[in-house]
Amino acid sequence: MSANEEIPLPLDGLRVLDVTHIVAGPFCSMILGDMGAEVIKIERPGAGERGRSNGPFIDGPDGQRVSARYLGLNRNKKSVSIDLRDPRCKQAFERLVAESDVLLDNWGPGALRRLGLGYDRLSEINPRLVYASLTGYGDPEGPAPGPYSHWPANNPCVQGMGGWMTVTGTPEGGPQMVGDNIGDSVPGVWTALAIMFAIESRHRTGRGQYLDMSMYDCMVAHMTSTMPFYQATGQVAGRERGNMLSAQLCLQAEDGYVVLAGAGGAEKWKDLWRLIDREDLIDDSRYLGEGISGEFYMNNFVPAIEEWTRVRPKGEVTQRLIEIGYSMGMVQDQADLDNCPHLESRGMFINGGNDMGGIFRTVNTPIHLAGTPGTPNRQPPLLGENNAEILCTIGGLTQTDLAELADEGQV
Repeated sequence: MSANEEIPLPLDGLRVLDVTHIVAGPFCSMILGDMGAEVIKIERPGAGERGRSNGPFIDGPDGQRVSARYLGLNRNKKSVSIDLRDPRCKQAFERLVAESDVLLDNWGPGALRRLGLGYDRLSEINPRLVYASLTGYGDPEGPAPGPYSHWPANNPCVQGMGGWMTVTGTPEGGPQMVGDNIGDSVPGVWTALAIMFAIESRHRTGRGQYLDMSMYDCMVAHMTSTMPFYQATGQVAGRERGNMLSAQLCLQAEDGYVVLAGAGGAEKWKDLWRLIDREDLIDDSRYLGEGISGEFYMNNFVPAIEEWTRVRPKGEVTQRLIEIGYSMGMVQDQADLDNCPHLESRGMFINGGNDMGGIFRTVNTPIHLAGTPGTPNRQPPLLGENNAEILCTIGGLTQTDLAELADEGQV
C-alpha cells in the first residue's frame, strides 16, 4: 500500500447480526457499523425493534413518521424482519449465523436461548462466532451469575444501582440521574470493546466465544474516583460539598454558566484575584485554598468570583481564565453543542437522513483514524428494507419462500 493510499475502515468485511433494541445494543452496533462492519438488524415483523416507537417523531409527507431516537442510533445498518418462532425463519437465521462473525443480543436474559438459539447451539453452527450478550446484571446461565441476574434493567436502574445517583445532584436534594442515557451508552461502548477483544482472540485461536456483558458492571467500572476514595478512607462520598478534593466550581456568567476545575494551589488563586480586581483577598490564606472545606468554597469563593463573572459572557470568562492557567469549560446545552464551531471542525456531526427525504443531523462516532475514510453515511433502514437482499442470499430462502412468509406476516 502506497503512502498516499487510503486505509480501509478497520471492520471492513466483518458481519454483525444485531439482535438488539432501544439504546444500549443499537449504540454498540452503531459503533461497529461506523467502523465499517456490515450490521444486519434482526427485527420483529410489523413493529420492528422497540426503539422505532419511541418519540419524538419526525413527520413526513403522506403521514409517514419516524422516531428521532431510532434515527440517532441506527445509521450504517441493514434491516431484516423475521419471526424467529417460525421454523423457516429460524432456519434462515441459523444460516445467517453460519456466515457471520458476531451476534449481539440485548433482548433480555435467555431470550434467544428460549428459542433454541443460545450460544451452545449457535457455536455448533459457527465455532468462530463471537456472541455478545448485553443484559442488566449478567446472564443467569452465563459464566458469572449473580443474585440479581434475573432482574430487568434500564438506564435509570443501573445509574442508581451503579452508584452514580448517590454522587449526582445538590446536597439539599435527593439522588439524581445524569440527564442522558449513560446507563445505556456506557455499556454499549464496553460491549463494542469486548467484541473487538474477542475478535483479536479469535485471530490467535480460530475460535469465537461468549461475552457475558452486564450494564451494572459497566456502570460500576466508571466509579473511578469515589470507589478508590471509599477503599482508602472507609467514607461514603455523597453529594455534600465537603468531599471536594480540589476546587470544582460552577459559576454563573452573563449568559449561562462556566466550570472551573482543579485550581492547583495558592499562586493560581492569587492570579485569579488579581484578574478580577480582588487583591484584597490575597492576604487571607483561606482565599488561597489553604485548609478550607467545600462549604467555604461555595459560600465565599463563589460569591466573590461571581461578582466578576455575572457581568461577562461565558465565552469571555472561559477564555480569560484559561489565559491565566485555569482549566475551564462552558456549561453547554444541546443548542450550544449543535452550533459549536469546534465540534463542526472535528467532523462530529453527520446527516443521518431518513427515507422521507429529510435531513437529520446527528452526532458522529468520536473516533478519528488518520488515513481512513470518514464515517460511512448509510441512512437508518426501514423495517425489513433488506429482507430480499439478505434472506434470499445467505439466508437461503427463495423469492417464493419470502413472498409466502410475507403473506403470513412472518417477515
